[in-house]
Amino acid sequence: QVQLEASGGGSVQSGGSLRLSCAASGDSFRDSCLAWFRQAPGKEREAVARISSLGSIAYSDSVEGRFTISRDNAMNMLYLQMNSLKPEDTAMYYCARRSYKYCSRASRDYDYWGQGTQVTVSS
Repeated sequence: QVQLEASGGGSVQSGGSLRLSCAASGDSFRDSCLAWFRQAPGKEREAVARISSLGSIAYSDSVEGRFTISRDNAMNMLYLQMNSLKPEDTAMYYCARRSYKYCSRASRDYDYWGQGTQVTVSS
């Protein structure tokens, strides 16, 4: 059984940093694409960052250069380092796993989801 548990959210001021973590259980972690999505009230869920099983990484334009995604296959962990945070980064952040080595930008392509962790950035 695959489970994902996200943590590390909180409230920070504009320009601050947070590090999100996602602990995963279950098999085939290293063979899976992993991603961070976010969803703000009244908006669609969007892919923020994703990392394939081979280590290929992609970011949304809105976070490129500020966020860094990483994974630790030995520990079954996924991370998102968020720097230079802006009020528009405020959202619920979700970690997700796709049962395939390559990533997708579409949330419908992901099979497992964490419960979400709230990030709030004040100006």
